[in-house]
Amino acid sequence: MYWVYILQCGDGTLYTGSTNDLPARVAVHNKGKGAKYTRSRLPVTLVYSEPVADRSQALKREYAIKQLSRADKIALVQSTRAKHPL
Repeated sequence: MYWVYILQCGDGTLYTGSTNDLPARVAVHNKGKGAKYTRSRLPVTLVYSEPVADRSQALKREYAIKQLSRADKIALVQSTRAKHPL
């Protein structure tokens, strides 16, 4: 099982990634050892996650989300929260 996720960084920006161990990956980001983008924007908060079948599908979905505008990403996060509040 893989996950595609969106983090809200400390400066309010959004970061999209994928992983096979979501809790561990978020922890790595918050330790400043994750992606270069998030290192200077701590802390990060998980605001969206989506399970996918395998790595290939995760990378495809991650790319698709990265192509969305910020407004569309926010709408995606909000629509998911309405169904499954965190």
